Amino acid sequence: MPKIRVVLADDHPVVRAGLRTLVNAQPDMEVVGEASDGKEAVDQAERLRPDVLLLDLSMPRLGGLSASRLIAAKAPETQVLVLTMYDDPAYLRQALAAGCAGYLVKKAADIELVAAIRAVRRGEIYVHSSLTSALVEMAIDPRAGRKAAAGGRLESLSQREQEVLTLLARGYTNQQAADALCVSVKTAETYRARLQEKLGLRTRAELVRYALNHGLLGPNGPSQ
Repeated sequence: MPKIRVVLADDHPVVRAGLRTLVNAQPDMEVVGEASDGKEAVDQAERLRPDVLLLDLSMPRLGGLSASRLIAAKAPETQVLVLTMYDDPAYLRQALAAGCAGYLVKKAADIELVAAIRAVRRGEIYVHSSLTSALVEMAIDPRAGRKAAAGGRLESLSQREQEVLTLLARGYTNQQAADALCVSVKTAETYRARLQEKLGLRTRAELVRYALNHGLLGPNGPSQ
C-alpha cells in the first residue's frame, strides 16, 4: 500500500525536524517536502500534490488561513491539517471555513498527531479533543460564536487600527503586522494598544472573536 505523502509547513526548523522524525518513523507515512512560510507551502502543495499538508497558522509571507484557501483551490486533493498553538474555537471556525480537514494543537501527544494524519487522509474531519464540544456546537447551530461580542464600537477605530486588528486576529505577530503595513513595530504596538483600549479587549482570543463577529475576517475583509 502506498505511503501517506506528507508536507510539513512551519517556520521553525526545530519544529519541522521533530515532525519529520515522527512522521518518517511511521511505516505508512513519509515526508516528501517542507515549507518555512505560507507561500512556500502553497507552492509545495501545488508541485508535490501531497496527501496531507501539516500547516501552522502563524506563518510569514502568507498566513496559514490564506494558504489553506489557495491550497484548496490549487491542490484540492491535498488535505490540510492545522497544527497550531491556538486552541480557541474562533480559530477552529476560521480553519474549517478555509477548507482545512483537521485542527490539532501543538501540545497534542505524538500518537494523536499520527492518528490525525491518517484520519484526514481517509477523508475524515479531525479536531483536537479540547475543541470537540465547539465542533458539536457548530454542527447544531452554525451561528454559534457569531453573536455580537461585548466591547466598544468598531466605528471608534481608525482605518489603520481596523487593519491592525484584522492582522492580529489572523494570527500575525506585532512584527509581522508592522511589516505588512510598512510601519515600525513600535507603531504597530501603539495601534494595538489603542484599539484594545477602545474596544475593551485584552487577549488575542478576544480580538479574534470581535473580528469574526464584525465581519473583518470574511471574504470582504483585508486579505491575509
